[in-house]
Amino acid sequence: MEPIGEGQRIPDLTLRVRESGQWKDLTTRELFGGRTVVVFGLPGAFTPTCSTSHVPRYEELAGELAQHGVDEIVCISVNDAFVMEAWGRDQGVERVRLLPDGNGDLTRALGFLVDKRELGFGPRSWRYSMLVEDGVVKKLFVEKEIAGDPYDVSDADTMLRYVAHGASPSPLDVAMLTKPGCTHCARARDLLTKAGLRWQEVRSTPRLLRAMAGAATTPQIFVDGTRIGGADQLEQWLAKRGEPAV
Repeated sequence: MEPIGEGQRIPDLTLRVRESGQWKDLTTRELFGGRTVVVFGLPGAFTPTCSTSHVPRYEELAGELAQHGVDEIVCISVNDAFVMEAWGRDQGVERVRLLPDGNGDLTRALGFLVDKRELGFGPRSWRYSMLVEDGVVKKLFVEKEIAGDPYDVSDADTMLRYVAHGASPSPLDVAMLTKPGCTHCARARDLLTKAGLRWQEVRSTPRLLRAMAGAATTPQIFVDGTRIGGADQLEQWLAKRGEPAV
């Protein structure tokens, strides 16, 4: 590979894309001109790491990246427009533009086109990410050229640390086991909302509570893999972090 370098301008190209069910031409000048764009490339739609980690994490951190001046997040893959549309629906993507590069023209021009013939894929993109400002590559993260499919530096968390100058950690991952009609669950939601934390709820069963939390009551809150406990414990945990209580 001979990839584009930092300080270089994105090549002028025209891609065929579909928007609202209609074909249209999209130029790289339209895509990057006068804007700050995070771009990441990956081997293919519906493939394991791309579907379980690469795209979902950029989708999760889209808000945080926007707070640091990113206008759009673009995922480029050497797939056709119909495949990318189907993948977007499957992934529930709303904040990342899935850009088809069916002929590999843009990926080739950027220097990231590689031969994945041994997997039956043909020409595909190497995994990378970059920050583009007004069409110029400001920062580039490229995975090492080693066997397999390395995924160490092109991730969303690495990009967020860069655009935030290392000052903004990734948001906490919060999950809550709940059940219908649980008043303490409602209180926990109020506490999390007041603290500005996002969370995911999982409807619990007695077995799930015992297996995951060693408890019989709801809610049970977990943060970054650590069990916090119920609403009272959550309030205490937030107080230690300096978050206001409801």
